Amino acid sequence: MQPRAVTGLGVVSAIGIGREPFFRALRDPVPLADAPRRPIESFDASAYPEAIVAEALNFDPTRYLGDKGLRTLDRLTKMLVVAARLAMVDAGFKKDGMWVQSSPERVGICCSNAYGSLEAITELDRVAKLEDARYINPAKFPNTVSNSASGYASIWEDLRALNVSVSDGNCGALDAVACADIYLDTVRAEALLVGGAEAMSEALYLAFCRLGAIRKGARLGEGAALLALEPLDHARARRARIRATVAGYGTAFVAPESEDPLIHASSDAMERAITAALADGAVEPGDIDVVASSVSGLAPFDAAETAAIHRVLGDAAPIAAPKLFLGETLGAGGAMGMANALAWFDGAAPRLVSGSPARETRTVLVTSMGFYGNASAVVMQRA
Repeated sequence: MQPRAVTGLGVVSAIGIGREPFFRALRDPVPLADAPRRPIESFDASAYPEAIVAEALNFDPTRYLGDKGLRTLDRLTKMLVVAARLAMVDAGFKKDGMWVQSSPERVGICCSNAYGSLEAITELDRVAKLEDARYINPAKFPNTVSNSASGYASIWEDLRALNVSVSDGNCGALDAVACADIYLDTVRAEALLVGGAEAMSEALYLAFCRLGAIRKGARLGEGAALLALEPLDHARARRARIRATVAGYGTAFVAPESEDPLIHASSDAMERAITAALADGAVEPGDIDVVASSVSGLAPFDAAETAAIHRVLGDAAPIAAPKLFLGETLGAGGAMGMANALAWFDGAAPRLVSGSPARETRTVLVTSMGFYGNASAVVMQRA
């Protein structure tokens, strides 16, 4: 891929909303295991007294979007629209709701969600089964489509260049970077909001409970993160602040040996993805100052990922685990890892789970381990 400038960040997370609060929280992050337990707000958790999830911190979309037009939007859409609005302002494209640089026709969005429409589908099914299909609210039906959240983000922020949703599980946000590179290279847009979003819901929590993931150590989280990506020459021409560059990308898939496993971790896929990302970015293993891994507490997947990292970067590789602070944000996970990299470039010290810290953070490898044998990786460098 071509090196792409990162000129803005919009983030909604369990530790802060907006770039500056998010960066401040990462200067002294509190692991979820040590954080005070808060009541769950995203769904009725009375049937799950043991439930602990990492919800977006004090999320009130009316603070950013006003109180009109939100009634039929689901939680995922509200978070993604807020992240888009914050990213547009942070990148300098908008101020006080008005375009001040570029134009609607030249800016688009390319983002991921893994299970984004699950909340809406569950709600409509519940109405149909417990009451009657005639009582389904037709205004909420669009939320059942997996690309509806990004569609609403484009409508709210007047982004007309293109709108693409990537549905690829945990790897989706990093794979959206590869898609964005193609669209920028073919001049489909001058800039793109790239990242991912995932929202908590009862159906999502219950699904992971029945898979045994909660019992094995995973702690679900939610949030949205969008980075403004654009060609370096375009960012320089408009005198934007370049916070980082995305220099390389790699992905791989290795199928399970049999068709029996519903989910499985592939250490080989992760190794191939990392190797490809380093080669694409013309970066040597020794150049990596820290890995923003997708280690989340799910032991089999964590072991497969760290083994792959060590095979490529060596046993002393410095590995951080943002999901231990943010939760398993699934389709948003890679974007959250990239947001962490921006905070580290800004001066926050990575909290490592293994290895020794570098004197300064100049090059970060962001990794995402999929549940289905896939893996992706991105190389980011400080501007």
